[in-house]
Amino acid sequence: MDSETYRLAILASGNGSNAENIIAYFSDAADVTVVAVYTNNPAAGVIERCKKWNVPSRIIPPASVADGPSMLELFLQENITHIILAGYLKLIPAAVVRHYPDRIINIHPSLLPLYGGKGMYGEKVHRAVHAAGERTSGITIHEVNEDYDKGRVLLQKTVALTADDSPADIAAKIHVLEMQWFPRIIDSWLHRPHSVRAV
Repeated sequence: MDSETYRLAILASGNGSNAENIIAYFSDAADVTVVAVYTNNPAAGVIERCKKWNVPSRIIPPASVADGPSMLELFLQENITHIILAGYLKLIPAAVVRHYPDRIINIHPSLLPLYGGKGMYGEKVHRAVHAAGERTSGITIHEVNEDYDKGRVLLQKTVALTADDSPADIAAKIHVLEMQWFPRIIDSWLHRPHSVRAV
């Protein structure tokens, strides 16, 4: 195995547009390999997206979703060095977080700490932003710890909203930011000094 390789696991629960964007971004990278996409949802659209890129998809067994040692074993079997959450809707078990300190990254569709925490994801966030009459929203890219949306912030980017924006309009604006920034921040995060590589 190349000792200079970052081996990524992408976790996703839904359509997978962020996951595919990350796969495409790193498709020609010499030192980054997307080993597999893991999902808790056997019907997730991300599975079909993986096929286009010849990236394996793995279904996380229901018993492993919340069981830290079981989930951790899935990643250890494939020598995963870093974990990317791209629309993964479950809390990462503490055993996994502890094994991968500062090596799990997430993107959230709001300007944390606003509209974060348990149960706040995707359209729920955009509906809440709309209901509050916010005139800005954005994305937060952050490292993952044992609490929902509480890890160290790596980047926040904002977008202006108008009074006429529906939740779907807000989602579309946020999606543009996600596509633009998430792979780039993953890249710089991986290549920061002392980042762990495969051995």
